[in-house]
Formats: sequence, structure tokens, C-alpha cells
Amino acid sequence: MSATRSHALVAIALAACLSVFAQEHTLLGAARIHTGSETVPIAEAMVWDADGRIVAVGVESELVRQFPRARRMDMGGQTVVPGLIDAHGHLMNLGHALLRANLVGAASKADIIERLQAHAADLPAGEWLLGRGWDQTLWPEAEFPTAADLDVHFPDRPVWLERVDGHATWGNSLALKSASRDLSGDWQPDGGRILRDADGKPTGVFIDAAETLVSGAIPAPSMDLDALALERALAEAVKFGLTGVHDAGVSLRQLALYRRFADSGRLPIRVYAMANGDAEALDALCAMGLYRHPGGRLQMRTVKLYIDGALGSRGAALIEDYSDEPGNRGLLLTEPSAFERTLQKARDCGVQVAAHAIGDRGNRMVLDGFQRALGTDAGTADHRWRIEHAQVVNLADIPRFAQMGVIASMQPTHATSDMRWAQARLGKDRLAGAYAWRRMKDAGVALALGSDFPVEAVDPVLGLHAAATRQDARGWPEGGWLASQKLEVAEALRGFSLDAARAGFAEQEIGSLEVGKRADFVILSQALEGLAPPAVLNLRVQSTWVDGAQMYPAR
Repeated sequence: MSATRSHALVAIALAACLSVFAQEHTLLGAARIHTGSETVPIAEAMVWDADGRIVAVGVESELVRQFPRARRMDMGGQTVVPGLIDAHGHLMNLGHALLRANLVGAASKADIIERLQAHAADLPAGEWLLGRGWDQTLWPEAEFPTAADLDVHFPDRPVWLERVDGHATWGNSLALKSASRDLSGDWQPDGGRILRDADGKPTGVFIDAAETLVSGAIPAPSMDLDALALERALAEAVKFGLTGVHDAGVSLRQLALYRRFADSGRLPIRVYAMANGDAEALDALCAMGLYRHPGGRLQMRTVKLYIDGALGSRGAALIEDYSDEPGNRGLLLTEPSAFERTLQKARDCGVQVAAHAIGDRGNRMVLDGFQRALGTDAGTADHRWRIEHAQVVNLADIPRFAQMGVIASMQPTHATSDMRWAQARLGKDRLAGAYAWRRMKDAGVALALGSDFPVEAVDPVLGLHAAATRQDARGWPEGGWLASQKLEVAEALRGFSLDAARAGFAEQEIGSLEVGKRADFVILSQALEGLAPPAVLNLRVQSTWVDGAQMYPAR
């Protein structure tokens, strides 16, 4: 072979190598990249490889010299932040809510009826009319509705409507006729309550576990309908900048659906699925070990448990009576001995526990149960057990979170949704430990932030705004509700990114934009520096990226 031909082959090979090298790297430049890292908090550019892993972060001119053939992306004056993670949401509930009558924000029963009639127009005769999102505290009378309110408009089809918090349900008389037993009398189901009139007849509202007496008659959704619901939910999540969701309560059947989506490349975000209580999914984790999909976007290593109900429907378990309903201290959804047996089961299987607790009695019971189950490991082992919501906590119990290494998984928009009536439920004194993010943080408690969608809206910008202002979108109340409990914008952003990642044992992979981590990020419409907290509401998601690939808007 001649020297000339040999040199030509070498040049071709070198060019091919450089071409491959160029294809393997992408360099993104922007006005500001908020990395979430303490060592390099602000950067101009970052580079990731073909696998979606970050290989460099820093000054753009230096990275251009280091990666001269990388594919270039110039974001101009836009701002990049780590991918946003909702530490507590419900994907399947969101998806099905998007397919049902939307009652969120309805200002009266008349508004509810109008929305239901519009939705029913497309339903076959006699099919169940399902909806979600009503909230009686928004209505002029602020009282629970009755079956009679629905009967006059829907005499020929069963109607079943979930309250906004998912802890109360309202049905018409035709729906109640499908109940598994006679609903009259003075008996109450375990973990629930049937509201009744003076004659012992059901009014049409069912609290927590009582709803299963009727909902068991609703035909189960088909797998095709579940798939459509999941598809809708994922599209909604990624549209608002979510790159990850901690999905609180996933059945084994639903996990199989998620796996099919992951297998076929239809999972645009990372789903940290929590098994739905002491059921088949937890049994599978105990039998086969913690689950992680090879694609890296789906895992299950946690079990979601319930101890009490919700504050809005007066089901949250309180130490003392509700201020606006003497004699009522809420509900325990799980019998304490059964709750502790499940804690021990999860501990023995190496499964993380995430326990729903809203009232001060509920939170104390969970902390006590954690202490007994974990023993001497409570404050030393890296268990990362969590309390979901931690909404109303006795002041004496707040330091216990940090002492035991328990994560408080909290939802800022719950405070701004509940602030109109929370004092009526709790009285002034108990508010000191309610929605107390700053008090928690100052006590050294690890926070992870989320929304609890579809109870609240998916959009994490609303959570950032609520955390930093403690005001609603109209700027009410002036100065913020219980303003001493505000977080800084940067703290709230961390709660929706690195701290949420840590709550899912993923801080080495995601949550910040650092070398070695996944290129999960969001491009926002404006800079965060100098942004007054009320102006957080003006932030808009321009695009959402997972593993260095654009997930929203779809390409």
C-alpha cells in the first residue's frame, strides 16, 4: 500500500472518529444555568453525551474549545434549571380525572350541575357519570351537598363525584342504590363515615373508606382506558416541566402498565412508584426485591400507607376536637396494630415507607410507629422513611422528624388552598404547626416538595409561588398567610429538585446539573435572579428535557 493511500485511510478514519465524537456530545449554552450544585451554582454551558449523562459544566468558551465538534444549542437569554420533580402526585388519578367531569374551582352547586350536564351529553344512556374536584368550601353555603341536589337533574343515571382532596365522595340516589349493603342506621364502616340525616338516612356524602360501599359497583376501567389515562397524565406532567414524579399508591396491575410504557419508550419522565399499601405490589417487592426498570425511568422501592383522612372533609386525625365540629377528632384509615405490622414487614423487606398523615394525631402516631419499627436505626440508618403531607404537626413533634431522619414530604399549594378555612377547622393555636415549612426546615428536617395532583394543579410553578409567598394567584392575603413560614425561592426550587431526588434515593443521578448526572433539565422563560417572589407566577416552561432529549414540546 502506498504511503499516500495509507495517509488517506488514516485521515478518513480520523474524520469518522471525530464525526462520532461530535455526534456523541451536545453543548447547550444559556444566559444562566442554575445547576443546583453548591460548588458551581451558576454556569453558562453544559455538555452531555449520547447516553444523556452530563460530562462538563462551566464557562461556555472553555467548553467550546474542549468539545469543538459537539452539536451546539444556544438558548439565548433563557434560564435553565434542574428537572423539576414532584415528590407526591397520582398519575393514574390525574389521567382519569382528565377523562371525567372537571369540577375543580366550581363556585356553586349550580356550577357543578352545569359542568356535569355538559359532560353527560357525550355519555351513553345509563352509564355512570363520574367527576372529580368539588369543594364545598368554595360555595356560598360552605356545606356538604346531598343526593337530592343531584337527583332532580340526573334521575336516570348513577352519579359519583370525588371531592377535590380525594377523601370524600358525593353520589345521587341511583348510585346509592347500588351499595353493597343498607346504608341506613347508626353504624359506620371502619376507616370511614357515612353522613346521615336526623332519620338515619344517608345524605349522599361518604368520607374516606365509606365510599367503597358504593364505588365497588362502578365497572372497573379497561386496560385500554387506563393506558389512555396514563398517556394523558404523562403529557400533562411533562408540559409543566416535570421530569420526575413520585407516584403515591401504584397497584401491581398499574405497575405492569407502566412497565409496558417504559419498554416501548413511552415514558417521558422518571416515575418513582410507591406500592399501594399492604397488597400485591408490596408482596412482590418482598418476594423479588426492589424493582428498577433497565431504562432508568421507572422504579418501585417504596410502599405508601395511610393513617388518617383529610382536613377539608374533617377526616384528618386530631389530638383534640375539630374547632368547627365538637366531638369529631377525625378518622384513622388503618387500624394502628395493622399499620405497625406493615411497617415491620416493609422494614424486613428493605422497603422505604411513605405514610400519609395530615392531622397532629395522625403525624404523632406515624412518628411513634416509625420509632418502634426502626428502633435504634431511626436516627442513624439511611432509611429515608417519609411522612406524606405532615400538614398539621404538634410543635413538640417537629424536632422528632430530624432526630429520626424522617423526610417531610409537603405540598405548598395545600396551604394556599386551605388557608381560607384552616383556622375554622383547627383554631388559632394549632396553626403554629400547620403547613410549617420554615419551622420544619429550621429544625433540620429534610423537606421534599410536591403538589398531590390532581388534588392540586400539576404546575410546579404554582408550588414555587405558594412556598415563597403563601399567597394565592391574586396576591391574597397581603404579606402572605402565616408569613413566617415562607421559603426562599431557591429553597423551594431545591425542594422540587435535589431534595425531592434525595427522597427517592436518586440524588447521585438527578436533582442537579453536575458532571456524572443525567441531563434532566427545564428551560424557563426568564431569570430567577432578582425575581420578586410574587413574580414567580410569571415563569413559563419553554421546554422539558430528560436524558438530554427534548420531551416537551414534542419534536
